[in-house]
Amino acid sequence: MTLLELPYGQGALPFHAPSERLEAVLGPSPLPASGADPAGIVRQALDHPLFSPTLRELARGKKRVTLITSDHTRPMPSAITLPVMLEEIRRGNPDASITVLVGTGMHRPTTREEMEAKFGRALTAKENIVVHRAQCEDDLVCLGRLPSGGELWINRLVAQSDLVVSEGFIEPHFFAGFSGGRKSILPGVAGWKTVLYNHNAGFIADERARQGILESNPIHRDMQYAAQAAGLRFILNVLLDADKRIAAAVAGDPQAAHEEGCRLCLAHSRVPAVTADVVFTTNGGYPLDQNLYQTVKSMTAAEACVRPGGVIVVCAELREGHGGQAFYDWLAQRGSAAETERDILSIPPQSTRMDQWQAQILARVMQKAVCVVVTDESRRALVEGMHLRWAPNPDAALRLADDLVGQDARLCVIPDGVGVIVTP
Repeated sequence: MTLLELPYGQGALPFHAPSERLEAVLGPSPLPASGADPAGIVRQALDHPLFSPTLRELARGKKRVTLITSDHTRPMPSAITLPVMLEEIRRGNPDASITVLVGTGMHRPTTREEMEAKFGRALTAKENIVVHRAQCEDDLVCLGRLPSGGELWINRLVAQSDLVVSEGFIEPHFFAGFSGGRKSILPGVAGWKTVLYNHNAGFIADERARQGILESNPIHRDMQYAAQAAGLRFILNVLLDADKRIAAAVAGDPQAAHEEGCRLCLAHSRVPAVTADVVFTTNGGYPLDQNLYQTVKSMTAAEACVRPGGVIVVCAELREGHGGQAFYDWLAQRGSAAETERDILSIPPQSTRMDQWQAQILARVMQKAVCVVVTDESRRALVEGMHLRWAPNPDAALRLADDLVGQDARLCVIPDGVGVIVTP
C-alpha cells in the first residue's frame, strides 16, 4: 500500500492506495524558493511593478482610493498583503480616503467574524471595509456593455474612485483559465446581471473556457474588458504554495502583471494527463472545500484523467453544505445530469439563472463518470439528493469504486485538483 494524505478541511484524510494499481500521483512542481519572508516578497513586487508606476506614485493626488480584496471563500493571505498595500498608498498620499471593498461576486456577504479571521482584528477595526452586494442595485452603476453584449454593472464605489487597485491570488480556474487579475472586477465587484451574463451556458460550454486557457476564452475576454472599463489601475497578485503561503508575487499593470503571474502559475501547475479508471482528488482543503459548489472545481481536473464510465472520488468537508440552493436544485429537482445539462443549454445568455454554470459543469462531469463524494455522514442526504454517491472515507470510496469498475481498476490521485492544469 501507498499511504497518501488527502487535504480535507483544515486537516487531511489517509488513503491507502494499492501500489500496484497506482498509475500516478499528480501535483504541481514547487515554486522556486525566494528566500524572503512573505511580506518581503510582497514589498519586492510592489517596489518593482510591471509596466506601471509604483503604487505610492499612483496614489499621489488621489482623494478616493478603492482597494478591492477577495472574500472568505478564497485563501488569499490578506492579513499579510493588505497592510503592505495600505502602507504603500499612504506613503504616496497620507490623506487619501481609502475603502477596502470585499469582492464577493455572487457569494453570500462576508461576515464580520470572517473578516477578522482573514484581515486581522486590528485592520478590520481600523479600516473602512465595505462588502460588495451584487444584488443591491442601489450600489451599482452601469458602464455600458461587454464585448459579448451583456450589460456591465459595477459597484458604485469603484466608478466614483480616483484610483482603483486590487489584490488577489493566481491559480488555475476551471472556466476563466486562471483566477486573479481582472476577476477582482468581474465577478468580484460586478452586479448580478453582469455576472450571470458572463457565466452563460454557451460560454461555459465553449472548449476554450477551461483551466489554463486565456486566449480566445470568451469568459476571460469579457472579464478583461470589464477591468479596463472599471478603471482598474494596479494589481498585486500572489502565488501560493501547498501550505497556502506566499511563494511569489507580481504587481503593476493589471494585464501585464496578471499575464506574468499566469505564466509562473502554468509553469509549475501543468501536469500531464494520465488516463485511469478511478481518480481521487480534493479541493485542497479549507477554505475551498467548505461547500459542494466550490468542490466542482477540482472535479474538472479529475474529469480530464478519468476514462469514460470510470469513477471520480472527491474528498470535501462541506462544512457549509451545498453552497447555494439554486445550485442544489438544478440537480436535485431533475432526474439525471443529462436532463440538467439539457435544460441549462436551452437558456439564452440574457436569461442566465443563478448558479446554472456550476450545475452545468457538474452535470458534464457526472455524465463522464460516476462521482463519489467523501464527507461526513451528516452530509450524505445532501450528496445523494444531487445524484452523487457518498462514502465516509477514501478507503471506503475505493471499495465502492471497485464494485463499480472492477478490483483491478487503475488509479490516479490528484491531491489538490484546484492547483493543477491537466494537459494532454
